[in-house]
Amino acid sequence: MSNPPVGVVGFDDSESKDEASIALKKRKKSGGFQLMGLSYPVLKGVLKRGYKVPTPIQRKAIPVALEGRDIVAMAKTGSGKTASFLLPMFEKLKEHSGSGFRALILSPTRELALQTYKFIKELGRFTTLRPVIILGGDSMDSQFSSLHGNPDIVVATPGRFLHLCVEMELKMSCVQYVVFDEADRLFEMGFSEQLTEILQRLPENRQTLLFSATLPKVLVQFAKAGLNDPILIRLDLESKIPDTLELEFFHCRPEEREAGLLCLLKHVIEPDRMTIVFAATKHHVEFLHFMLTQSGIDNTYIYSDLDPAARKINAAKFQSGKVKVLVVTDVAARGIDIPQLDYVINFNFPAKPKLFVHRVGRCARAGRKGEAFSLVTTDELCYLLDLHLFLGRPLSMVTSEEKVEAGKDGYFGRIPQTLIEEELSAFISWSDTCCEIAPMKKVCNNGYKNYIKSRPGASKDSVRRAKNIDVEKMRIHPLFAKICHSESKKFEFINKVKNYKPKTTIFELGQSSSSVMSLSTRLFRKMNQQNVENFHRKKEEAKGKELQPKASSTVTNLEKSNVEDIEDTFQEVITQRKRRKLKTAGDEQESKKRTKIDLENYVPYKPSDEHYEKGLAIDELHAKSSHGILDLIGDSTDMMRNQKRTEKKWDPAKKKYVANNNKEKMIRSESGQWIPASMKSGRYEKWQERTKARQTEESDDDDESNKPAPSSMRLNTHWSRHNLKVSQKQQKPQIDINLERILKQRKIKEKRRQRNGRKPNKTKFKKKSAKFNKV
Repeated sequence: MSNPPVGVVGFDDSESKDEASIALKKRKKSGGFQLMGLSYPVLKGVLKRGYKVPTPIQRKAIPVALEGRDIVAMAKTGSGKTASFLLPMFEKLKEHSGSGFRALILSPTRELALQTYKFIKELGRFTTLRPVIILGGDSMDSQFSSLHGNPDIVVATPGRFLHLCVEMELKMSCVQYVVFDEADRLFEMGFSEQLTEILQRLPENRQTLLFSATLPKVLVQFAKAGLNDPILIRLDLESKIPDTLELEFFHCRPEEREAGLLCLLKHVIEPDRMTIVFAATKHHVEFLHFMLTQSGIDNTYIYSDLDPAARKINAAKFQSGKVKVLVVTDVAARGIDIPQLDYVINFNFPAKPKLFVHRVGRCARAGRKGEAFSLVTTDELCYLLDLHLFLGRPLSMVTSEEKVEAGKDGYFGRIPQTLIEEELSAFISWSDTCCEIAPMKKVCNNGYKNYIKSRPGASKDSVRRAKNIDVEKMRIHPLFAKICHSESKKFEFINKVKNYKPKTTIFELGQSSSSVMSLSTRLFRKMNQQNVENFHRKKEEAKGKELQPKASSTVTNLEKSNVEDIEDTFQEVITQRKRRKLKTAGDEQESKKRTKIDLENYVPYKPSDEHYEKGLAIDELHAKSSHGILDLIGDSTDMMRNQKRTEKKWDPAKKKYVANNNKEKMIRSESGQWIPASMKSGRYEKWQERTKARQTEESDDDDESNKPAPSSMRLNTHWSRHNLKVSQKQQKPQIDINLERILKQRKIKEKRRQRNGRKPNKTKFKKKSAKFNKV
């Protein structure tokens, strides 16, 4: 009989055996990182970080990654995807090795790469692994030296990393672990060519992991081409936003948007709470930064065109808590983790529901509570309806007839007009005293016009329903109702006056009650009273149905990739509840039946950005047409022999075709693709000559070959000792001094002496120059 398990008493009978096995199963199922088989240094870093229980994506992805399988993982933002690929990486690399970097992590933005690098240093501080970071805009010389320091992990952005690969002719044969973080964002930002080129330079026996929040079709095709028998881990279908996140929406006019932002920051949000404000363009970011500074609110800002050093400094100010408000564009909408963040404000409402989810996902991460406020104008109501259809939530408008439920979020109300007018008056006084506000406001308006041109359109149903929303009947939002109680009473009185409808008609004005006109009008009204009531009742019912979300619209638009594509790419899919295999002989018929049933019950839904996915958007057509080329070839054989093939490209400024010399500025890479010639500029060779890196490498390689044999292995003869002395005399010391530069400096010093009226020291100069010539 086997020994009883620890902590189980009475293991003799069968009932106690069953109870003990159930207890062990429960204990194993509810365990933390200790049951994942992590090594002691990795587990110690996890516990020091404060993690006790893994998140669902970590519980599903880490064991599969430890098996060495390729993974495509999908989960909502803030679910712990970074630790899901870092912990298996630490287990795979174990300790430092001097053979070159063995892990590569590609991130779409600088901020996300810096966050991943910081996270690696915190989680892996008890290991001997060495990480480096490669970012665009930083000094290439420092990046050359960091790659020469034999790192184990490289965190990089795709553009600069490919530049270093071409410039340094990197051989990545030692790479074992590759991670594409926020892979859908990498493709959205146009890094598909760089990713394909990097992927072709990597070895085939690597382990590749793709972590993303969505699953577009291009990502499925990339996984099918670049991954080996991948597993799809999909945990994004149950909820799109955290349960601890509260959403609030405020209606305002376009000219009152800045005043609405100030009302939220002054009257709703506490001064010691950290807040991110998302704006549409970089011009709005600069204007809001200036406006908040004028109003006495300490803030900082970040956008993509900002200097890299300034972006790093401003981000550090906000993350350290020196500044409580950060104004950003969508460059910070992905992956940035700020644990102390409490509020997110959408100054410009996003056009895509997925972008809204990524924005508000910066707060309420890892079980924390958070609130997201959004300013919505009349032209953005259709996007608000699209968002609620995407989330599957009803739109709760605060009207005069509706009672606000306690503890409920998601209300759509307005800001008190007294507070708006107060902030607008202060803004007008700033405009009179400061001459910079008016031009900045004008630039913002021009930038917003261009932003509207590039903004994708909402769905037709949402546009139609948005026209039926009566904004005038909207009451003050519950967050401001406590602050401005008198304002709510005033609004209710004005609303009653607006909604007052007299029972008499215009034909009865100035007539006595016994006149023929008044008697006939009252008789006509009494005869048709039932028809009028039925008409108004049907109108109200139709309006109520228009505002309710349809069941067909709750289907998520993440299903852009077909079921057939997913089954062809992934043989195994892991969901929240179970792990199932596809394309097996036994389950093939069941999968066909399941897909057949799904298609029978499937209600078609077209997302608002479907034309972008198909490549039918106007801006994409304009971008593709700008790359159009006119080829002119001679008609006869003589012309074809004498005339070289010319390519001309349409120049919109000159309004004619001009010579296209793009191919002259392109070079062919090792994989056969054309890449910009600026990536091979020779800066690496110049850096090697300047720092003597090549000589040190050669000396390190030849240390073992040039090292003399030990005395026990050398022949102790007369000729061996004689040859050893001769070889030591012939070896000249290596002088790492540029003699020409020293002589040039001495000539310059002598010229200065002559200019200042001193006698030149000719003898000393001749002796030293002759000495260096001998050397």
